[in-house]
Amino acid sequence: MLSAKVTCNSHGQDSSYFLGWEEYEKNPYDEVKNPKGIIQMGLAENQLSFDLLESWLQNNPQPTAFKNHKNQSIFKELALFQDYHGLPAFKNALVKFMSEIRGNTVSFDANNLVLTAGATSANETLMFCLANPGDAFLLPTPYYPGFDRDLKWRTGAEIVPIHCSSLNGFRITKSALEEAYKQAEKQKLKVKGVLVTNPSNPLGTSLSLRELDLLVNFISSKNIHLISDEIYSGTVFSSPSFISIMEVLKNRNLMNTDISKRVHIVYSLSKDLGLPGFRIGAIYSNDERVVSAATKMSSFGLVSSQTQHLLSEILSDQKFTKTYLSENRRRLKERREMLVKGLKRSRIRCLESNSGLFCWVDMRHLLSTNTFEGEMELWKKIVYEVGLNISPGSSCHCSEPGWFRVCFANMSEETLDLAMQRVKSFVDSMAKQNNQSRHPQLMNRNSRRTKSLPKWVFELSFHQREVSDR
Repeated sequence: MLSAKVTCNSHGQDSSYFLGWEEYEKNPYDEVKNPKGIIQMGLAENQLSFDLLESWLQNNPQPTAFKNHKNQSIFKELALFQDYHGLPAFKNALVKFMSEIRGNTVSFDANNLVLTAGATSANETLMFCLANPGDAFLLPTPYYPGFDRDLKWRTGAEIVPIHCSSLNGFRITKSALEEAYKQAEKQKLKVKGVLVTNPSNPLGTSLSLRELDLLVNFISSKNIHLISDEIYSGTVFSSPSFISIMEVLKNRNLMNTDISKRVHIVYSLSKDLGLPGFRIGAIYSNDERVVSAATKMSSFGLVSSQTQHLLSEILSDQKFTKTYLSENRRRLKERREMLVKGLKRSRIRCLESNSGLFCWVDMRHLLSTNTFEGEMELWKKIVYEVGLNISPGSSCHCSEPGWFRVCFANMSEETLDLAMQRVKSFVDSMAKQNNQSRHPQLMNRNSRRTKSLPKWVFELSFHQREVSDR
């Protein structure tokens, strides 16, 4: 006698995105213990700058020892009950860090910030605040596969895709927005808002000013909300530079207006600082009612006081954060270039990108058929035969088969190099097989052509060979 939620299959766990993880966990690559295992390239995790964080901890031992700057114990203070508003020191440090990432073009009010246990919790909490069961949010495709779980499973909300095309680099257009809105109306769904990831997961591209202006105009005309998930904002490593939705509101003199109250930001330290295990997420909203409701709901997923204290100390060290952001971006750019060059050697190209922990990889030319069945066939070969877990575009609701998300920041250079060697061997073997299969066909075709030639052609050919021999 269990609730319907227990038997409900809307969690999304049966997606190929999660199935790839399951296969990896059965046979994980290890340089020594399992060198032929599956390499995890489906995990958007930043492991490139842990040495910078560990160096800071070594030079600043007080926070992890639960001591203040006077070397006095604060263990009891942190261990006792804290309300769900969060530690003021941490919230102040976090909003300053968010401003720093955005080049201090905008500032954030700590009173408008709600702490959550990661971005997953932040997105779900916003769904609870903004949508009733059966209401819809529009999401541009391709989008992060986990949104099918995060936004829908417990809230009862629906997702309607905004179909974007490779013809313009998967950019958001007015016609795509309007078409998605019409599709929602046809399904008798009430549209409550648009959710975008900026920079995009899985594309690795930041939204242009034109797209951001388009989104603000769209939600204004439809009187709906906009959620901007900006958890990759600190990973922008090359031009164009990152533009936050808050910067657009400020430059258009829309702050403190009704429109600004319908724009909400999701942030996290999981990607920019590479701390997904710390479960540090946040909602930023200019609507007092959303902040109040989300704060109450955050009691179901609080960030521990010890974690808040440690991170407030790290983020308050502005000399460190400046160095970290700069060096981390440099490393991400370098690692992306390594992946792009490695794939290029196998005649595989990537979408031009400027951010994120992954590339959006074009393997359409490797499909046996230009269908999603062909995509799944190729994906299975890559997982089981090549030994790489990557995410197929269909799991990201891409409308075009043959695209894959490939992560590059969760492994060593040596592991990435091995992955590229495996890809090249696979592509070369495919090319060899195709050539071998075409050879008999060409021979048969030539044989048929020879039989259809008139007798005088053979006689002329024989006569020419005799002359040549003499």
